[in-house]
Amino acid sequence: MFDVILYQPEIPPNTGNIIRLCANTGVRLHLVKPLGFSLDNKQLVRAGLDYHEFATITVYDNWENCAQQFRDHRIFAVSTKGTQRYDLIQYAPDDAFLFGPETRGLPTELRESVIESQRIRLPMLPNSRSLNLSNAVAVVIYEAWRQAGFGNSR
Repeated sequence: MFDVILYQPEIPPNTGNIIRLCANTGVRLHLVKPLGFSLDNKQLVRAGLDYHEFATITVYDNWENCAQQFRDHRIFAVSTKGTQRYDLIQYAPDDAFLFGPETRGLPTELRESVIESQRIRLPMLPNSRSLNLSNAVAVVIYEAWRQAGFGNSR
């Protein structure tokens, strides 16, 4: 299946919602420290940690350790500064989707470490800043999963 990487997530309910999404879609979740919250935060638990047992979650101390795990996978950097529309890409199992922190987005050097054709964006109206992180993750994951035929779903 697919992997979602949250680089330094800051807002507990967003990560909680993403945990729930991953549990319901079979997507593996990777969190890169520092996190803006504790994994036992009440808002995180309320939003999705009760799905924790159904999700595969890995926490990394830094980006380098996380990136090492994906050296043989395609990584798509999802950003408002992406050059490719997310729905025009053909995804494959084991693709990974990298998202930045809610208040800053992906740092330039991290975003640009991904080849340009794998820097993707979700279309928005002009003058819009960004979508909520958990909504953006859901849109991208459901498109990738749709392309994979929604395997093992009911």
